[in-house]
Amino acid sequence: MTALAARGEPAWTRPGAEVAHDQGTDPGTGLTGAEAARRLARDGPNEVAVHPSPPLWRSVLGQLSDVLVLVLLAAAVLTAITGDLVDTAVIGLVVAVNTVLGVAQERRALREVQALDDLVAPTARVTRDGTAHWVPTRELVAGDLLALAAGDVVGADARLLAAVRLQVDEALLTGESQPSERDAGHLADADAPAADRAGMVHAGSTVLRGSGTAVVVATGPATAIGQVAVLVAAHRSPQTPLQRRLAVLGRQISLAVAAACLLFVASGLLRGQPWETTVVAAVALAVAAVPESLPAVVALALSAGAGRMGRRGAVVRSLPAVETLGSVTLLATDKTGTLTRGAMVVDRVWTPAEGEVDLPADTPGCVHCWRRRRCATTPTPAAPAPVATGAPRTPRPPWCALPGPPAATWRRCARRTPDGGGALRRGGPPDDDGAPRAGRRRAHPGEGGTGGAPGRGGPATAVADRWAADGGRVLAVTADGVLLGLVSMADPVRPEAAAAVAALHRAGIVVVVVTGDHAGTAAAVARQVGVLGAGEEPGARVHARVEPAGKLDLVTGWQAAGHVVAMTGDGVNDAPALRAADIGVAMGRRGTEVAKEAADLVLVDDSLATVTAAVAEGRRVFDNVRRFVGYGLAGGLAEVLVMLAGPAVGLALPLLPAQVLWVNLLTHGPVGVAMGGEPAAPDVLARRPRNPVAGVLDRSLVTQLVANGLAVTVVCLAVAGISRAADGPWQTQLFISLAVAQLALALALRPAGAWSRHRAGVPWLPVAVAVNLVLLAAAVLLPALSDLMGTEPLTALQTLAAVGPALVPASLVLLVRRLR
Repeated sequence: MTALAARGEPAWTRPGAEVAHDQGTDPGTGLTGAEAARRLARDGPNEVAVHPSPPLWRSVLGQLSDVLVLVLLAAAVLTAITGDLVDTAVIGLVVAVNTVLGVAQERRALREVQALDDLVAPTARVTRDGTAHWVPTRELVAGDLLALAAGDVVGADARLLAAVRLQVDEALLTGESQPSERDAGHLADADAPAADRAGMVHAGSTVLRGSGTAVVVATGPATAIGQVAVLVAAHRSPQTPLQRRLAVLGRQISLAVAAACLLFVASGLLRGQPWETTVVAAVALAVAAVPESLPAVVALALSAGAGRMGRRGAVVRSLPAVETLGSVTLLATDKTGTLTRGAMVVDRVWTPAEGEVDLPADTPGCVHCWRRRRCATTPTPAAPAPVATGAPRTPRPPWCALPGPPAATWRRCARRTPDGGGALRRGGPPDDDGAPRAGRRRAHPGEGGTGGAPGRGGPATAVADRWAADGGRVLAVTADGVLLGLVSMADPVRPEAAAAVAALHRAGIVVVVVTGDHAGTAAAVARQVGVLGAGEEPGARVHARVEPAGKLDLVTGWQAAGHVVAMTGDGVNDAPALRAADIGVAMGRRGTEVAKEAADLVLVDDSLATVTAAVAEGRRVFDNVRRFVGYGLAGGLAEVLVMLAGPAVGLALPLLPAQVLWVNLLTHGPVGVAMGGEPAAPDVLARRPRNPVAGVLDRSLVTQLVANGLAVTVVCLAVAGISRAADGPWQTQLFISLAVAQLALALALRPAGAWSRHRAGVPWLPVAVAVNLVLLAAAVLLPALSDLMGTEPLTALQTLAAVGPALVPASLVLLVRRLR
């Protein structure tokens, strides 16, 4: 352990020379090769530790221990006992698919941590034994003398010893939309955020210009990236609301089915029925009461939703995330690149002669134009990447929209002002380092009039204060101590951001801005997009200068308060919060691999409007799942009540086990799966989110399914009782009535306007109902199937007597909906 670490003092609080001394480093010759090897053996390689994944069998066992899966396995055993091998195979396939998906989701955690290594350059230039060497980044050790130049990716956290116009891009680590100037003489407080540690460079940041030397003070897990890895690895993605609700539902179903079966067996034995017949009928009843299609409905609904989201520009990395978006009550959004374009543009200039002039924000500044003396408004081909003797350098992209040095800004405002930039151009062209020869300085509210800043009390100060309050970066251009004008740079708000925020508000979702950028800039953007009202204080809806651990604390705090949290982000600093949120949303264009791996959803277009569309899809999925649960349980309740109440009206064994299973197959199979793809209700984004603690079976749904189940029961028993009194084929008529009543109910429960909203594709639910009606008729008309089902042929009048009353429950549902 170094002396610096032993004292517990961070490197940014001490001068670079003292830090080098504490690390045992000679600022002229660096470490010796032998000492570097010794430290490498002691501290380990400069890489993020990878935790081994759990054994595959443990992951599989964890998935099979889910309550609903256990219910399905029990149903599979029961169907096997009754000889229904088709249902047994279907249930087994559903369990296998769900298990595979769950295991795949769980084991992606390892990839999230491994992706952190990709941000660090493969090689670094160090001085050892007085000679410059290129070494693999993983071999860097604390105390190494690190050389930095434009284009380098910093390999480890280091304290600067010397710097010449050094500027680094730390946006991926800090969320800052601006490049950061680095000064070897800067000292910061012990608790200063990364953005204020101007005497430090951090692993994963990119050198945009200048040069410097630094002494490495942290490697591997001790770096800023390493600490993020620790936070990511320490937090598992929480269960989605749907997973929690289905677990509760599974317990409720299992208890209800067990109670119904015991009651049926007891009543049968008390009536003197043979115990073999009673037990077999109870098994069939249990299978009918369990909606074994539910996992298939959920899986296919989520898969279809993921496909629709993909066509809208949202790539789903975790299927449960589809529904989770529909449960979101709070969206924490990043600022740069999500609410804004993520590229600085010149939006206003001011000169003493012409006053303030607004410029169209149509072209981002380019970080490379200043090095080739070209206007930032024209993309230019890539310059050859600088190469140092002995090793490759990190290549520059051809051109980019990153925030550029002020020289490009200076040229653009000179070219675009009404007089062609005459006043500003009198200051002379910028030097190659990006600054006008007369000097430049950022103007802050309340700043004095020295060094190129506007004079206190003059009109320039008022303009600079107002622009800075609006979140702009203000530059003062001077020549020979005379102020020529002011330039304002801003990261423009995305045109669709305000509409997206308004739609989220209408959907009852709280929108919060969480960023590593400045508080003033964040508040200004929040007001522009509607997160804050005019004149409203940021309060709890804008959190600025937030570091990775702080974002994580915010997310967990909101969750503890009962919110279902969605978090958007693109950088390494967002990864822990993305992982801990109920749903993490990463940016596809400008997001890091770390953020994408930690997220559940990746936005191809980086647009918040896509999140709004995804919320609608999530609510659609849950509505369909909830609709199937209500439909399936209503049918199961009707079957149970018919079997239990039948003997009371003279029907000793209302339905044979084969008939019960056939009805169950027709009503819970393809029909249930088709219900998962129903279109969204018209009010899907006009209602508040569901209560996060409420289950699938809320009071409204329970009331609905009980009423529907009772209606089907009464109708079916009435049909069978009347037929039996007339000495008709009452059991076959009961069989037909029970199936038709449930199929008609499926059509009646479709969302409002569903019949007219299938603009593309096949309306699968009506098709499935039609096919199942044909199969129902086959069970009566085909001799071989009729013998298997134990049904009798019916006359046209007997068929009408069975089908007509079966349409009553569905008609009541439509009537109640119209009255409402």
